[in-house]
Amino acid sequence: MTMPSTLCPCCRRPKGRGKYLCAGCWGVLPGFTRRALNRRDSRAHPRLRELHRQLAAGVPLSEIRVSP
Repeated sequence: MTMPSTLCPCCRRPKGRGKYLCAGCWGVLPGFTRRALNRRDSRAHPRLRELHRQLAAGVPLSEIRVSP
């Protein structure tokens, strides 16, 4: 039995469980933004909130920046 996927907050396509964005949207983010979002430390959740705030504000994926 497969787990249902959730939707990408950017494009509303299915994304993998535990992923922030679908693969297509993830690939558009700048490399340094992807590296920062991949870090698993005490700042991981605040970085995710930064991502979601920028998506809600309509910032283009290629321009999204999050804290290191």
